Amino acid sequence: MWQRIQTVFLFLAALALGLLFSPMMAFFTVNGTQELVQQSEVGMLGDGVFNIHDHIIFPILTVLGALASIVAIFLFKNRNLQLTLSRLTLVMCILLLVLMGVFFYLDYQLITADSLVSGEFGILSPVLGIIFSALAGRGIKKDTQLVKSSDRLR
Repeated sequence: MWQRIQTVFLFLAALALGLLFSPMMAFFTVNGTQELVQQSEVGMLGDGVFNIHDHIIFPILTVLGALASIVAIFLFKNRNLQLTLSRLTLVMCILLLVLMGVFFYLDYQLITADSLVSGEFGILSPVLGIIFSALAGRGIKKDTQLVKSSDRLR
């Protein structure tokens, strides 16, 4: 149903993941990138910004997670599939965070000691996706329990 709370949470999860494609949403920024540009192997941090466009797996996971969340909104009659897609969104967000950490760690070794690394709001976006998809799954489970209890009363 459109008025259920899990619809709002699924939409917010898709919105949080979709915001990563904004040009101002970066995971990490590095100040003092002149040393990075002079190196032969600059990796993903060569431009001083670690964002979703640095590796092909980041946009793929983001789009799959957002699409699963949006499709789950329209599957309100099939709660089991809706719960599965909500869990898929959760897994995609966790996988995005893990891979982001791994790839950043691999490129972090190329940064010189006098560079300043700062985290940006983009790193919180997958965390918000995890929270919202978990809350949506919780709402879907409550709806399933409500329907089962009403069926017992008949």
